[in-house]
Amino acid sequence: MATSAQRYYQIVSDVLAKIAETQQEAIQKAAQVIADHISDGGILYLLGSGHSLAVAMEAFHRAGGLAPVDVIHDRTFGRAERLEGYAEVLLKDYNIPAGGVVVIISNSGRNALPIEVALYCKARGITTIAITSLAHSRSVSSRHSGGKRLFEIADIVIDNCGVYGDAALDVEGVPSKVCPTSGIAGMFIIESIVAQVIENLVQAGHKPPVFISANVDGGDEHNAQLYEKYWHRIRGL
Repeated sequence: MATSAQRYYQIVSDVLAKIAETQQEAIQKAAQVIADHISDGGILYLLGSGHSLAVAMEAFHRAGGLAPVDVIHDRTFGRAERLEGYAEVLLKDYNIPAGGVVVIISNSGRNALPIEVALYCKARGITTIAITSLAHSRSVSSRHSGGKRLFEIADIVIDNCGVYGDAALDVEGVPSKVCPTSGIAGMFIIESIVAQVIENLVQAGHKPPVFISANVDGGDEHNAQLYEKYWHRIRGL
């Protein structure tokens, strides 16, 4: 009989396979929008509240990742994500121009913060890309007074293919499911987008602004050139 660890591996493998099979069109659209924006000198912004912050951080300052990336950092770590009006307070510290691109990560897509960030962007001509669970979000009501969920507002929606409640594994003796899939799925989606953005930039004749690990020879020297180009525009964490 398979162990819980083995069964969780199979669940995650199935989720990633489903994403790869069903979400390619949305991933390709997202990658092209981001590649076009970066080729024009733009910065990609990501927001993830609560544990979705980990998914946003996956794209930030990574070896092999894109340099022109910033995280809209909710320092309450999700404690204020149900508070209407908080998004505007948070976003005032970031200079996101019309024509910009923001990736919003929210598994449920029902809380005020990700919804209001999407509404803020829509009102200012900023393209939004949502990474969310459609199975979960369609099963719950919005917690925002406008009544809409994230997937109903965003310009491009990528389904993380998770289940309602996120946790997906049954363990004997435990009354509820354990072990969520949204974190692993979200990181897979992010890196899939990054891979395609880099390929698109190369095909368009651009040199992709990609970090090299600081722990390999020559990494610091390579990255210093990217810092000089972008760091004055990126708040970081």
